[in-house]
Amino acid sequence: MNSTGRRQRYSLLDHILQVAVAAAAIAVVVGLGSSIYYGLAAHKIPINFGFLSQSSGLHLTEGTTLDWSHGLTLKSFVSSDSNLQALILGLYNTLKVALLGILLSTLLGLLVGAGRVSLNWMVNHVSLCFVELIRNTPLLIQLFFWYFAVVLQLPPLRAASSWYGTIASRQGIYTPGVVVAGAWPYFWWAVLASLVALGAAARIAKKSPAKGLAAGAMVVAIGWIVAAALLGAPLHADIPIASRFRASGGLAFSPEFAAILLALVVYTSAFISEIVRGSIEAVSKGQWMASYALGLTRRQAMISIILPQAFRILVPPLVNQYLNLAKNTSLAIAIGFPDLFNIYGTIANQTGRSMEGILIVMLAYLMINWLISLIMNIYNRRLLARGAR
Repeated sequence: MNSTGRRQRYSLLDHILQVAVAAAAIAVVVGLGSSIYYGLAAHKIPINFGFLSQSSGLHLTEGTTLDWSHGLTLKSFVSSDSNLQALILGLYNTLKVALLGILLSTLLGLLVGAGRVSLNWMVNHVSLCFVELIRNTPLLIQLFFWYFAVVLQLPPLRAASSWYGTIASRQGIYTPGVVVAGAWPYFWWAVLASLVALGAAARIAKKSPAKGLAAGAMVVAIGWIVAAALLGAPLHADIPIASRFRASGGLAFSPEFAAILLALVVYTSAFISEIVRGSIEAVSKGQWMASYALGLTRRQAMISIILPQAFRILVPPLVNQYLNLAKNTSLAIAIGFPDLFNIYGTIANQTGRSMEGILIVMLAYLMINWLISLIMNIYNRRLLARGAR
């Protein structure tokens, strides 16, 4: 049998094995589901999701939910809203923490990882101490530290000072934000149309996507300039102003949100930094020598030569840290942050529908992690394809 025939045979075997594994997984899930269903039915406890439409009676002040009574819009939560809307608010808060945590922990992890391979003795050892301290301390203890020993020890709002428009107090953290001008009622639709136009320009110019993207960006920029000349600036700065007991304007973050975000960012960045360090050290030493031979400094070599190659190594293990961060958001229940898991627990206690609620929560976390994996795998394939060229 020639090599082509062997490859086709192995490819067919791979497909058969994948189908068999998928069928076995489906069979296990169906079997477990049937056992749970008939076990509950034997005790006259039917599975019923009708509790989702019942009024929640909860008082949730952080986050937003969906309102479909007059079209699909975002709204603040009120106690008369349904349990489903309460779970949507929890999902919103979970996604907010997870996405910000992924972004900030990646940036901090890159900095600490670069410090771990630095030739500066002080930077290297400070980075090492940070990694060893954070990695060897339980996340829950770190969460309590950030909440009780840091955030709640900030000065009260009336005594808090403003630093470049940011106010940090025990009542919450307030930062400058931006608001859409009233003359721009369709601002976000315009942003979406601009992104679609840029993507279309890059795809139309198949031979030179970069040139197509540049041309599309120029057209979009001209359109925004003309619209701004006619309607005025689309965005305005919104600076928080503190009074005795509360602050108005800007972006407001509760003490619980600040604590869970700090804990997740610091904890995850320690693991990401070790991935960065290992990826940098996995790049051939000859790349450093070639960089120095070209007259590049260590900093230039790191940014232009080493890190682009290290990224192809670090992306796969980085996905695991992102998934862990998304799942670790459930620890926010320890400090009362209204995330998805916390709200599920409250609703389950009120309605007695623990099984239905945990199924919804598990599906939600599964979809979040699946989307993170999908996005990172697409990015990883693009990196590998670019390296193959």
